[in-house]
Amino acid sequence: MIRHCRLGPVGDRRRCGTPVLPELPPVRPQPRPLAGELGAALPSTLAIPSIGVASPLSAVGGDASGVIVAPPAAEDGLAGWYAAGPTPGRPGAAVIVGGRVLARLRDLVRGDIVGVVRADDTVAVFRVTTAERLPEVPYPRARLLAPSDEPELRLLTTAHAVHVLVYATFTAAYALDDLALTAPDE
Repeated sequence: MIRHCRLGPVGDRRRCGTPVLPELPPVRPQPRPLAGELGAALPSTLAIPSIGVASPLSAVGGDASGVIVAPPAAEDGLAGWYAAGPTPGRPGAAVIVGGRVLARLRDLVRGDIVGVVRADDTVAVFRVTTAERLPEVPYPRARLLAPSDEPELRLLTTAHAVHVLVYATFTAAYALDDLALTAPDE
């Protein structure tokens, strides 16, 4: 604790008054990555802090021609996880699609963080590696669903005439409670 002190009369030691700064709470330990491979658990929330995305996820599939269908436009705050692929954090390329909720994907840069909260209270964390603009409609399914031996994430927005496909690699998984922000005890 820091106290405001002033000199007292000659021969007297310092007199200290009221604290200038309040005592700070103890420093929280840094979250530790989980060891081992993640199990299969349904994704529930997508978080991309750098572009302000915090979206619930719903399972989506493909239409008769095999094109992955984004959640309905009326649900503009909802993104969709392609349920025929791996869950985020498992080996392979997990795919998340969306319209307006992912409209700012074009603003992501290499190194940005993407988190996917899963039903088992873990968070799979990915880092953006690259992005591409796709003028083709429909998008090139082969690139979106290209196989991978490592856990990867592919994000696709259909909010613009030119689709944006973002690639991200898995960096770590954390327990959700370790990442939760809580107010310090009063």
